Amino acid sequence: MEKSINELVKDLGDKDDFVVEEAVGLLEMKAEESFDALVEALSNRNKNIRLNAAKILGFIGNGAAIEPLINTLRDHNKLVRREASTALARFGQDAVDPLINILDDEDWKVRGAAAWALGNLKDEKAIEPLEKLLDDESGFVKAGAKNAIQNIKNAN
Repeated sequence: MEKSINELVKDLGDKDDFVVEEAVGLLEMKAEESFDALVEALSNRNKNIRLNAAKILGFIGNGAAIEPLINTLRDHNKLVRREASTALARFGQDAVDPLINILDDEDWKVRGAAAWALGNLKDEKAIEPLEKLLDDESGFVKAGAKNAIQNIKNAN
C-alpha cells in the first residue's frame, strides 16, 4: 500500500535512516504533489522533519519555497537553519535579492546564514551588502561575510 504525502512527511522524522531516505526519495519524486505539505513541514515540532523538508524543497527548486525557507533561517535549531541556507543556495539567481534583503535582520543567525548562502551563489551584486557585515557585532556574521566575499571574488 502506497503511503500518503502526509505519512511520508511524518516519516522524515523517523529514527530509522532507511525510512527517512525512502521518504525523502518519494517526496522528491512527487515534487509537485508534496510541495505544500513540505512547506507546512518547515514549522513542524520535529527538527528532523523541518530539516529534511528544507533539504527536499532545495532539491525541488520551486521558487515559491524561497520565502518559507528564508523564514526558516529563524529556526531555533542551527542544523535546520543550515539546511535552509543550503537549500536557498540551490535556487541560484532567484534567491540572491531575498537573501540580500535579510542581511540586516536583527537576528545574527539569520544574517550569518544569508551571508553563507550568498557566498555559495557567487553573485557579484552581493559583495557591497556583504561588506557592510564586516563590522557586525557577531563574529559568526563577520566570518560568514568575509568568507562569502572571498568566494564571490574567487569565482569571478
